[in-house]
Amino acid sequence: MQNKKALIISPYFAPSNAADMQRIRMSLPFYKDLGWDVEIVAVKEQYTDAVFDYLLNKSIPDYIKIHHISALPQNLTKKFGLGSIALRSLWFYKQYVDRLLKKEHFDLIYFSTTQFPVCVLGPYWKKKFGIPYVIDIQDPWFTNYYEDKPKHKRPKKYWFSYRLDKYLEPIAMKSVNGLVSVSDAYIEDLVLRYPHLKTIPSDTITFGGFKKDLEIAENNKETLKLAFNNDPKYKHIVYVGRGGFDMQRAVMLLLKGFKIGLKKNAANFKNLRFHFIGTSYAPLGSGQKTLQIVAEKLGLGSYVTEQTDRISFYESIYNLQTADALFIPGHIKPAYTASKIYPYIMTEKPILAIFNLESSASQSIIDCKAGYVADILNFKSAMDTIYIFLNAVAESKMPKPETNWKEFKQYRAKATTERQCNLFDLAIK
Repeated sequence: MQNKKALIISPYFAPSNAADMQRIRMSLPFYKDLGWDVEIVAVKEQYTDAVFDYLLNKSIPDYIKIHHISALPQNLTKKFGLGSIALRSLWFYKQYVDRLLKKEHFDLIYFSTTQFPVCVLGPYWKKKFGIPYVIDIQDPWFTNYYEDKPKHKRPKKYWFSYRLDKYLEPIAMKSVNGLVSVSDAYIEDLVLRYPHLKTIPSDTITFGGFKKDLEIAENNKETLKLAFNNDPKYKHIVYVGRGGFDMQRAVMLLLKGFKIGLKKNAANFKNLRFHFIGTSYAPLGSGQKTLQIVAEKLGLGSYVTEQTDRISFYESIYNLQTADALFIPGHIKPAYTASKIYPYIMTEKPILAIFNLESSASQSIIDCKAGYVADILNFKSAMDTIYIFLNAVAESKMPKPETNWKEFKQYRAKATTERQCNLFDLAIK
């Protein structure tokens, strides 16, 4: 039986290190055997503003066809406050994909990106060419979350993006054929705004764990750099990922637990060091530290380092593999899910996560017996969990996690790709 064909819209793609293209990249080796041939349309490197990791190309099967389009140069559009790659590439996407769809047959268009404005082309292509489309909701698109927040805690250009998203989201959702999401809550919010979405296929699918990534990092470690001083006198606890004001509560709980440990057992706890790496999406050298200031307020600045500059994908994994233990901060809202937890788990390092216990990320770690999870909403309980974890790391008594790999199988990239393909099949019926 001949495979079906999907055209994947992903403005950022390898060797870009953007988080929103990782689902597709890790799925590419599996689509074909699951009945789908895929091609990707991405923006050319020179028009993006991402950190590049050329090792990412080693993970992509040779037979995958990748189309590259142009975009308006950022140095031109930023004069008008339009730096978004979605807006800079929108016209080029329309022109290029129009020509492609006139020449070739595709059964589905799949938008897998957080550059949501490009999704408005979905209903246009569906009307013009009769091709159904699916949208991957990796983050909320239109959201009121920041409306009651002070201006300094809102993203840059919030006024513009809030109004643009409020206008564009309903256009894209009006005739969408399927939804993939990393969180049940994201789909629930969309259904509240657009009740007709109840009738279309949808599924909550996390990013998968991709074993090949750990192998690539291990095989190329001589070329990779550490983003922290791995002084053997200390035990190093590492987090690689975005920071932000919404992560400060989790970091505050971690460091308050550490401060309790310093009072109870200074001889051991003074040997712990915490490293937060790649915490800002801002251009290199211009990121604002949002986690280090928590340490400063608690008088713990000498124990904590924060590097805002993002590092390459495989350097991220190498830094995790080199650490003594790993930390994952979460959000007070259960909808937040950290796609990064699966490579964390696969390093087989001791893990401490601070999450809402109702989040899918918490349940994944707990179900797989892969680490400690502290309740971000329960101060006393969190302090107990954090102290036990940090004390064991400080005393070198933290055993290797006894991860339930049979339970973890459902989170591997092959399993999560199969669920995508099942949804594709439903969406084109």
